[in-house]
This record gives sequence, structure tokens and C-alpha cells, in this order.
Amino acid sequence: MTDQAPTITMFGADWCRDCRRTKSQLDALGVGYEYIDLEADPSAAEVAREISGRTNIPVVVYPDATHHVEPSNLDVETKLRELSLI
Repeated sequence: MTDQAPTITMFGADWCRDCRRTKSQLDALGVGYEYIDLEADPSAAEVAREISGRTNIPVVVYPDATHHVEPSNLDVETKLRELSLI
């Protein structure tokens, strides 16, 4: 990771299995990201909903302003490769 690394933002919650899976995947790949815990910051849930148009989590926002909602590991990996982040 470098200081100039583009920022990925992930909205999630610890009780969410998909959130834990996506977080573990990003950690395992060594990709830097900002994690926004919707339990700790409930107002951020509205931000995530505005981005995705849905209430499902996780919402992963990429540096190119695209996003995934409840992505599979393959979805995330494919997008990270497309952005040359892995």
C-alpha cells in the first residue's frame, strides 16, 4: 500500500456475514480501504443507501466512483484487477 493509493470505502456492520467476508478479502489482498461501521455511525446508513439505492450491505465504493452492493468475492477481485489495485 502506498499513501497515494486510491480510496475504497466499504459500508458494513459486524453482524453482517457478507460484510465480514468482503472485509476479510480486502485484508487478505492487502488493499487499503476505509471501513464505515453502520452500527457505530447509523447516519452513514443513509449515505450508503443514497449511493446504492438499496438498504443491503456491504456497499463497496471504488476509486472510479462505481460501487457494488453485496458483491461476491469474484466481483470484488474482478473490479480490483480492472482498477489495477491488485
